[in-house]
Amino acid sequence: MPYTFDLTGKKAIITGGAGDIGSAIAREMHLQGAEIAIVDVSSNISEICLEIGGDCAPIHGIKANLLDRDDVRRAFHACVNAMHGVDILINAAGICRRGASSEEFSEKDWDEVLEINLTATFLFSQLAGSEMLKNGYGRIVNFASMNSFFGGLQIPSYAASKGAISLITKSLSNEWADRGVTVNAVAPGYIATQLNPFYRTPAGAEQNKIIVSRIPAGRWGKPEDIVGPVMFLVSSAADYVTGVTLPVDGGYLGR
Repeated sequence: MPYTFDLTGKKAIITGGAGDIGSAIAREMHLQGAEIAIVDVSSNISEICLEIGGDCAPIHGIKANLLDRDDVRRAFHACVNAMHGVDILINAAGICRRGASSEEFSEKDWDEVLEINLTATFLFSQLAGSEMLKNGYGRIVNFASMNSFFGGLQIPSYAASKGAISLITKSLSNEWADRGVTVNAVAPGYIATQLNPFYRTPAGAEQNKIIVSRIPAGRWGKPEDIVGPVMFLVSSAADYVTGVTLPVDGGYLGR
């Protein structure tokens, strides 16, 4: 059978959709015909929606604070009400907090990272899954990380959250795959975004050199490098792919 990335008629929620990676995914999904609802705390969410435009299908911007569980629920229902349903959920929202050492890591940083990276991902998946299961169809893509496979340094809450994302992806897949809802995750490697500008400054040049020397592809990834794998996972080509955490890292984990 022919496979296609065409998403005409599909309705997609993208959390963190105002970020570098989330907005790149939103643009491509919209170009492929999906109606999009972007959920983000950023004040520039309206600008991104205007930039993407509504020529192919409607696009909606829903501002929300994912540290607030009530606001998570409000945002989800606002998305569903705006689009009259949901077929695809991309849980791209995430933060990282780095401490001087784990013994000095603050409870506040621990709580905030776990709340956004893990709890909000679960709540959106739970809410979206409930809708998708009614229709016998759905695609959920979570955002894991290289730190789903190893612990990193000075980022205990981030490593914990991303390790858990890989397992919750498997857990939800185990329950929902036979009812038409696939649940997968992508695990980005070093991707050049606004969250890691230090490595592109003179002060970070030496550490950047070390990082690049470890990447077989010989470069940092771009937000656009994440788009293709996500599009695959929400397409008909991935109908029999579920419970997977897919590294998108230029070969870093294999080194």
